[in-house]
Amino acid sequence: MKLLRYGPKGQEKPGCLDAEGRVRDLSGHVDDIAGAALLPDSIAGLKSLDVASLPIVEGRPQVDLRLGPCVGQTGKFVCIGLNYADHAAESGLEVPTEPVIFNKWTSAIVGPDDDVLIPRDSKKTDWEVELGVVIGKGGSYIAESDAMGHVAGFCVINDVSEREFQIERAGTWDKGKGCDTFGPTGPWLVTPDEVGDYDALSMWLEVDGTRYQNGSTATMVFKIPHLISYCSRFMSLQSGDIISTGTPPGVGMGMKPPTYLSGGETMRLGIEKLGIQTQTVRTLTQ
Repeated sequence: MKLLRYGPKGQEKPGCLDAEGRVRDLSGHVDDIAGAALLPDSIAGLKSLDVASLPIVEGRPQVDLRLGPCVGQTGKFVCIGLNYADHAAESGLEVPTEPVIFNKWTSAIVGPDDDVLIPRDSKKTDWEVELGVVIGKGGSYIAESDAMGHVAGFCVINDVSEREFQIERAGTWDKGKGCDTFGPTGPWLVTPDEVGDYDALSMWLEVDGTRYQNGSTATMVFKIPHLISYCSRFMSLQSGDIISTGTPPGVGMGMKPPTYLSGGETMRLGIEKLGIQTQTVRTLTQ
């Protein structure tokens, strides 16, 4: 099932995508794609619905119908750094022996096609296509063998990053990762049964039609069950939390010479079975 949230910013309603690519309204069944609606029993109930009988929402998704972030009320936006060996190499860093955890603030979350804003004083705003894992059933100290039972679904994330803020300024990575609009999420939350082999999904990103990233989740250093288990040692995971699992090579920082966003560009990115995002990059003065 492909779950989504549609409508104006801050007023999104729950929906799903039908077999013809139309949005169907789920407001009669859940208040939002968030919280308790992501628990296994709730997801099972949504899957049992006759989608063809649900009200059709007017408009074409991502054309003349805005989609919001595919999960609402996210409490934690946890990210994994350097989780592709070839991305670590292009960054000039060693492959970590344990997952590198950092955070994006939830105020960074926007819809899959909303504008990305370059923050003030930015010189090195960059892109990163990533596989997002959305937690359904929460827990702490989750066993790796049980981890996938805690997953509500998967989605596309653009882990937009300001490299000077992240690396060259004192402190942690977080301040270069969590600027407003730095977390486009969606277009839809795809349940695991529809995704299938999440360890072999192709992923890509283009800027103004130039392909920069071409990769696959097959080359992750730390796999998804391990990441869920590992993160749950240091925090309780709760329904609606997002884990963004790292990016393959091809980020702007790794280009020779480095290439960064300056405003006016169009980013387009996608992951096999999970959909496509398109963002216009703007400066705060545009």
